[in-house]
Amino acid sequence: MKQYDGKTVLKIDNLAFAAGKIYGLIGPSGAGKSTLLRILNLLEPPTGGKIYFKGIAVEGKAKHLLNLRRKMTMVFQHPVLFDTSVYENVMYGLKVRGVSQREAKRLVEQALEDVGLAEFAQRNACSLSGGEAQRIALARAMVLKPEVLLLDEPTSNLDPANVAVVERSTRRLNEKHGTTVIMVTHNIFQAQRMAEEVLFFYRGRLVEKGPTQQVFHNPEDERTRAFIKGEMVY
Repeated sequence: MKQYDGKTVLKIDNLAFAAGKIYGLIGPSGAGKSTLLRILNLLEPPTGGKIYFKGIAVEGKAKHLLNLRRKMTMVFQHPVLFDTSVYENVMYGLKVRGVSQREAKRLVEQALEDVGLAEFAQRNACSLSGGEAQRIALARAMVLKPEVLLLDEPTSNLDPANVAVVERSTRRLNEKHGTTVIMVTHNIFQAQRMAEEVLFFYRGRLVEKGPTQQVFHNPEDERTRAFIKGEMVY
């Protein structure tokens, strides 16, 4: 559960994510999807309830949280990049973790190749387009080989070409490293393309969760059906 100023914005009785799957979180704005991502990323504590990671309860101790945060990473809708080269932006997380310079160089070059920005390595990150900036943010996340990748509307403002790159790179990370991907998207077609399971949220509640084809073609809840058909009035 999560409350702000006494108002409950998210209330989930029980929710589990299986390792190695791609999940799509859908629902109208204000349904609690992004709040859930921040809680999962340990950026905000829940007001009530417990979080478990690989069967171990998450504690509030700084060292414990740091160790867990290093196993996951999040890409936001509007990425914030450092005012330096693309290469240094992607390298940053590896430096913090003490990865050797030789290994870090190899990983950065591979990540930039994966998102199609190898030739942009020495360009200033802040001079690039929105789509290119989002691909840098994704490369910065991918290079860490996280166990969990959280995506908050990563392609909402991108053109189709950049959307395709982000989706392809995300799928490759999942397939190559078994990374669990939890993605918030308002694009139901993207959820259908990317996700193995879909979760529908409405007014802070988890209404439905199941295999993607089942949720989209045979939803159990009328609210899910109305949302997918575009008939829901918020």
